[in-house]
Order: sequence, then structure tokens, then C-alpha cells
Amino acid sequence: MRKQTKGRQRQEKAQRYVTGTVDMKASGAAFIISPGLTKDIYIPRDRTNRALNGDIVKVAIKHSRHLDRPEGEVVEIITRGKTTYSGTLQLSNGHAFVVPDNSKVPVDIYVPLTKINGAKDGQKVRVEITHWEKSDKNPTGAILEVLGQPGEHTAEMNSIIEEYGLPLEFPKEVKRAVENLRIKISDEELAKRRDFRQITTFTIDPADAKDFDDALSIKKLDNGNWEVGVHIADVSHYVQPGSPIDVEATKRATSVYLVDRVIPMLPEALSNEACSLNPHEDKLTFSAVFELNDKAEIQHEWFGRTVINSTHRFNYEEVQEILEGKEDRLSSEVHTLNKLAKTLRARRMKEGSIAFEKTEVRFILDAKGNPTGVKFMEANDSHRLIEDFMLLANRKVAELVGKPKKDEQHSHDDKKKRNVFVYRVHDVPDTEKIQKFVEFLRKSGIKSSFDKSSNIANSMNELLGDAKEKPYENILNLLAIRTMAKAIYTTKNIGHYGLGFEYYTHFTSPIRRYPDLMVHRLLQEFLTTGKTTADRHELEEQCKYCSKLERTAEEAERSSVKYKQVQFMQTHAAEVFEGLISGVTEYGFFVELKANKCEGFVRGRDLQDDFYYYDEQNYCLKGKRTGKRFQLGQDVTVKVKKTDLIKKFIDFELA
Repeated sequence: MRKQTKGRQRQEKAQRYVTGTVDMKASGAAFIISPGLTKDIYIPRDRTNRALNGDIVKVAIKHSRHLDRPEGEVVEIITRGKTTYSGTLQLSNGHAFVVPDNSKVPVDIYVPLTKINGAKDGQKVRVEITHWEKSDKNPTGAILEVLGQPGEHTAEMNSIIEEYGLPLEFPKEVKRAVENLRIKISDEELAKRRDFRQITTFTIDPADAKDFDDALSIKKLDNGNWEVGVHIADVSHYVQPGSPIDVEATKRATSVYLVDRVIPMLPEALSNEACSLNPHEDKLTFSAVFELNDKAEIQHEWFGRTVINSTHRFNYEEVQEILEGKEDRLSSEVHTLNKLAKTLRARRMKEGSIAFEKTEVRFILDAKGNPTGVKFMEANDSHRLIEDFMLLANRKVAELVGKPKKDEQHSHDDKKKRNVFVYRVHDVPDTEKIQKFVEFLRKSGIKSSFDKSSNIANSMNELLGDAKEKPYENILNLLAIRTMAKAIYTTKNIGHYGLGFEYYTHFTSPIRRYPDLMVHRLLQEFLTTGKTTADRHELEEQCKYCSKLERTAEEAERSSVKYKQVQFMQTHAAEVFEGLISGVTEYGFFVELKANKCEGFVRGRDLQDDFYYYDEQNYCLKGKRTGKRFQLGQDVTVKVKKTDLIKKFIDFELA
């Protein structure tokens, strides 16, 4: 007996415990993501022990059957990631269950008939999990709200908003705080600022934009150089730390752009009015001002609070027309800025920036929110003009606050002396991902110098340059981006690999990104005192939260686009489309349509001419008898077989 006890104690002692976040799969299995581990822990579906996606859990790491990954079991749920979900109510034989919309929730939620809140069978609802006993197969919940009928625009968009925990409106105390804000600019405030109101200044934004958070000014100096001002809405003047507006902005962290609406970080009275750099209105700004010679070399730089009055509001199309020859009263200024931007860009590329470009798709919606068409948003010189000056401002602000001065560079206490700051960092690519990308290129017959070059950035630019105007350009850009690490916010600077910058931050969009507002406050403190005094740990936690909310916003935006894709393709069910294979799995392959960039799936079981198996070595489906292949980037002709608005899925079949 004593031997058994000692053996058990040794076993428990040897067992490792880890805390991490659940990344649930549709199968019911999960991976645990923990910052201290190089590989995620795999949890079989019978060992998740009532954990759900996003939960913080304690995991016991067990002996793994797979050498390439650790395996474990959830032993404790520390914090639930969320307790409310959207889904469809199913009533049958006196029982009620809600089937969650999110495929990462692999269980239905049982709802007592006394808690269905008037909902009817088949309706979309918002449900809250109230408890989940160990003895129960399903969690128990209560319906909070009826969202509408599945497939209806309003119901589906509200479902996405609920699924990603997005706020529907601002709290009362925030609305009251906005009403009490002093919007009018006082003479006292103007006297504190550098005045740019007499200098030519304009904004360039999408045609449908309602908030303008950046403007450019340009002035020819007596010495022949150019003074270019990058002027950013001074949100920090209106939003004070700890105020109700600030607390709400901290929670939201970012504006979210769904296909039919914007869920703003700041109330509209600020985002669209007081802070928005509307033309012919005095506006408070925070500016980065550069004296540039004709080679776009910085001769002098200045940072500080300013006041501007925008001369004109351009959209990208109007600026592009000017760059292509159309006459305008601001033609000279636009052409000069474009020439300087092109020089900045060429230098940036030479120094290691990677030129990723992906076509963005926007749906044209009717009054009821139904998609009637698509338009492509492709980056041109008007977009790049703005981009390069914003990158310059972001980079130079980060260098100003973060880069050690010459007298500090050889100090042993260098790290202690450095200012606490918010950086936008991008890590070096994972070697394994790059190797897989190189293998894909080789097996797809795409010529590349990747395997012969140690300079990945140069090889990537060469590859993407060669792909321009080719059918697979968009997919190649997408795959190249997937090989890269994700950019995040942090106080620990490691540089931005994708841009090739040693120091980089986000300074240029405080109306829609909370990190930019944090940067404005830190920058002002540095300009006033020569240092920043923020608590590094607190700031790092805020950075992590903002990075997390940024990913949530991206997922919600993709989900709304996917819903509109399915809705759009429902009306084109009889048509035949040309497409490209954009992804291959063991069950089939994804196809992106050339005409509208909508993506659907061709199931392997629907390929009737042969039995196809997944050839992992060559990233393709291969016919056992014929040897026929379906691989990434390949042209195919398809038609719609089935659409599912609830699961946001399109099934194609070969035409």
C-alpha cells in the first residue's frame, strides 16, 4: 500500500500543469495556447471537461502519442471566455436547445421551456449559459433576446455582433459625458499651439468615409525644400484618462468595420464631428512636421500640438485622376507629395520593406442590406501617397521616444533609462512556415530565389513583383502574408520585420485605434518632460488587450463579409464561374472566384471521375487511378451546388 502511495505521489509530482487559453475546434478537440510554450497543447475531445472556446483553463500535460505535439487534459476552468452566444432555437418533444452559430462551440445549449423568453422554433436568439453541472452532457442556459429569422439581414448581422461580443450602443454615462464636453476651441488653447491654418492642407480618404483622422499640409520653403505636415486628430485633448469616454474606448480598443455599419470606438459626436478633420473648420491636431529636400531626405523634424483648417476633402479616386493628368487647383501640391512619397517608398523597399498588396472586396448593398454587386479596392498611387507619409510619421515618432540618444547608447543602464512606449512590432518569419512556402512555390512551378537567398524580404518583393497581373497574384499575396508572424502592440521593441523598421508605432489613427491614443499621451509627456513615466506592466497589459481586440474585430469583419458572399452567391446559383484553387485539405479544396473574390468549397466526395486522396508532400488532391491533380493556384470552372447562410458556407461543384 505504501509503495502504491509513493508511486502515485511521484507521478503527480512529475506531472506538469500549464495555464492557457482554449482554441476549440469544430470536432470538439482543442488546443491550449500558453505564452510560455513553443507548441500548443492538444486536448482530445473526451478530455476537454466542459471547457469552451476562449476559456482560461488549467491543463495537466500527459504523455503524448504524437512526438511533434504535447497532449493534455483540462483539470480546471479558471475563467469563462464568454457566457452569451447567438444561435438557432430548436423545439422538439417538449425540449428546447440552442444550436450555436459558432462552429467552435461543439455542444448545443439546453434551455428549460420556462426560460425561452417567447422565442419560437427556428428563430435566431441570444442565449446565456447559466450553469453546467459535471453530470450534464450539455450546458443549461436562458434566452435573453430574440434576434429574428435565420437568413434575414438584421438577424444575421445582430448575430455576428453578439457572437464577437461587440457593443451595440454607448452607455448612458458616456452619452452624458459627450454632451458636457467643451467642443468650442478657446483662444487660450489656440495660443498654446503651432498654427497651420494658413498653410495648404487637405485630407484624402475613401469616398464613403465619415471620420477623417489624418491630413497632409505642404509648403515650399525659401531654401527650396518642402515642409510636409502629417496632422492627426488630437483625440487626447477631448478624451481625458479615466473619463467615462476613455473607459469605454479602452474596452472597445478599436472601431469595427462590418459590411453594413461601423461600430465606432468613440461616440459619433467625437469621431465624425469634433475630432474629424472636416474641411473649412478649425481643428485641433497632433502633428509630425518634416522638412524634406527633393530627394525626400529629412533635414529637420518637429512634433507637437497644432491647429489646422483643411483646404479640401479629397477621396482616393479624385487624387488618382489628378495623378493621371486631370487639372485641379491643388494639382501642383498633389504631384509634389506623390513624387516625395515615391522616393520615400523606393528607399523603404531598398532597406527591407515587403510590398504586400491584397485586393479588398466591398459589397454594394441595397436599402435592405442585400448585396447587389461587388467592387474591388486596389491600392494605387493615391493610396500609397497617404500610406508612405503615415509610415514616416509612425516611424519617426517611435524613434523620437524609443531610440536611445547618442550619450545613452554605450551605457550599461541603457534599458533602465529607455522610455516606456507603445510599439507596433512584427517578428521575423517562422523558419518552418518559410520552408513550407518555398516547397509550395517549387511544387507549383513558380520561379523564386527563396531557396538560394538569405534575404527573405528581397526575395519576397521579387516574387510578388513577378506575380503582378498574373491570375494567382491575390492568392500568392495571401499565402505570403500567412507565412509572416502577426503584428502586435507591446512595450518590448523588437522592430517591424515586414516594414524593415527598427522602431515603429501607431500614431496616425486615434479616432479608431486606442493604441494611437496611448501613443499621443506618451508622446506629449515626452515632449513636455523629456521622458515617459507610465507603469510598464500596466501598459503591456493594455497592449495585449488591444492586440486581442484587434484580432476579434478582424474575425467579425471576415464573418460579415462571408455572410454577404453566401447571400450574393444565392442569387447566382445557375451561373458558371472561373476560379482559382485557394486552399487544399484532405476533404477537398477551396476556390476563389475571379469575378467577385467569393470563396467556396469543392468536396472531394463530389469529384466523380476518380478517388482523390490528399498528397501532403505536394499540397494537392491526387486521383488514385488517373494521377490527376487539384493544387493551389490552379484554374478551375465551378458552379454553386449549395449555400448555407447559417453556417456561412458555399459548396461549389466542378462545371
